[in-house]
Amino acid sequence: MAELPRILDQLERAFDGDAWSGPSLLATLIGLSAAQAAARPIPPAHSIWEIVLHLRTWVDTGRVRLEQRYHVPIEGEDWPAVPLLADEAVWQQTQTDLAKAHERLLTAVQALHEKDLDEVLGAERNRADGTGVSIYVLLHGLAQHYLYHAGQVALLRKLV
Repeated sequence: MAELPRILDQLERAFDGDAWSGPSLLATLIGLSAAQAAARPIPPAHSIWEIVLHLRTWVDTGRVRLEQRYHVPIEGEDWPAVPLLADEAVWQQTQTDLAKAHERLLTAVQALHEKDLDEVLGAERNRADGTGVSIYVLLHGLAQHYLYHAGQVALLRKLV
């Protein structure tokens, strides 16, 4: 099997599928109210809502980097604040925006060719902004990012 279908499978499993590690990202968000998502049960830690906004930022950034085949700056704020009007409709829209960003990412991945996976984005490795890695590493990193934050959401959810 070619590598791109495997990577797409991993992205889908991590976001909303049967992830090997446990619940997918979306599974950890099911049934959370806006108040729960905005809560800070651990004051210095980010809220679930902030995590979702952060993930959307990085999914959009990864997609743009794929489409432009270039290291572009982060698309938006790394850790956007929860909107002032944090009601149920806005929370649902935040989740919808993340799902749409994920779908746009999948579309960008589907446009790739196997040879693109070795292309390096950025001249040197900068861990903070995710540059200097191949497209292959970027895509696996995005799947890992979903699951890393799914774990955080699962823990925070137990506290709210």
